[in-house]
Amino acid sequence: MKQTVLCIGEILIDFFCQQVETDLQHGKTFEKHAGGAPANVSAAIVKLGGRAEFCGKVGADGFGHFLESVLIEAGVGVSHLVKDAQTPTTLAFVSRKKDGERDFQFFRGADEQLLKKDIAIEMLKNYPICHFGSATALLSPPFCNVYREVFEEAVQQQHFVSFDPNYRADLWPNQQRDFVEKCKPYIEKADFIKVSEEELFILTNEKNINTATEKLLEMGANLIAVTRGSKGTLITNGKQLQQVPSIPVKSIDSTGAGDAFVGAMLFQFSSLTNPKQIDFETVCVMVRFANYVGAIVCEKVGAIAALPTNGEVLMRKI
Repeated sequence: MKQTVLCIGEILIDFFCQQVETDLQHGKTFEKHAGGAPANVSAAIVKLGGRAEFCGKVGADGFGHFLESVLIEAGVGVSHLVKDAQTPTTLAFVSRKKDGERDFQFFRGADEQLLKKDIAIEMLKNYPICHFGSATALLSPPFCNVYREVFEEAVQQQHFVSFDPNYRADLWPNQQRDFVEKCKPYIEKADFIKVSEEELFILTNEKNINTATEKLLEMGANLIAVTRGSKGTLITNGKQLQQVPSIPVKSIDSTGAGDAFVGAMLFQFSSLTNPKQIDFETVCVMVRFANYVGAIVCEKVGAIAALPTNGEVLMRKI
């Protein structure tokens, strides 16, 4: 039986601009979708056939109720989703450029107000695999403090811990060094780290991928996946390194592709008796599957709405 993965972090509303090849300044109409990196990851796990619970906070408003319903419909557990009657749900506006990349604008709300009293810390014993996605979680108290405390408790309980920095320039204007410093404690102790190529270079202040990867390993990382878009994913455990290819797709919207990759990896980790002791050859097979999941997501609009099932991935002839 697959283990249940606990995903901790933000869930929010993504408003996607309906005018393509434009920025937010010139966008006119927007469509509502559920978003937030750890929420996307939890939905990806379940869509592929796994089990996941989400932990985070939304407003007790129409948007918050919508997000709860999306998680429930996706099959994600919501027993640790908190509603705040005093703070509105977090919003993000997104436009898609010609190459499928995005222009973001965040309006922080309830996600940053998750309090220690909102979480029964003893519940961690039920989740041997915990994922921490940090698009907004590292930014400000009270959530950044609660986030760190839950992370440290998961490490103390020797759970398998996954960390995805999820750097967004709009959230860290002229604060890259602060971002790096706040990521370091998580990099030092996480069992699995997923970074984009851009995040790898930011975290290590290096421009060569091999040098940067070595530096991240020196920071304490155990197993690192560097997603590189159409180039595939570089995976290393410090002793072995492999570039695992992806599949060519026509990218319409890359939103959620990295989250889908993480979800696909955690879905596979959740079926293992002891994911901390996985051999490198098996990891490479897992990464190939996860690459397919991430690529397929780029073919549709909306992070959760675009997630494929296990059968849909297998049909792409892995």
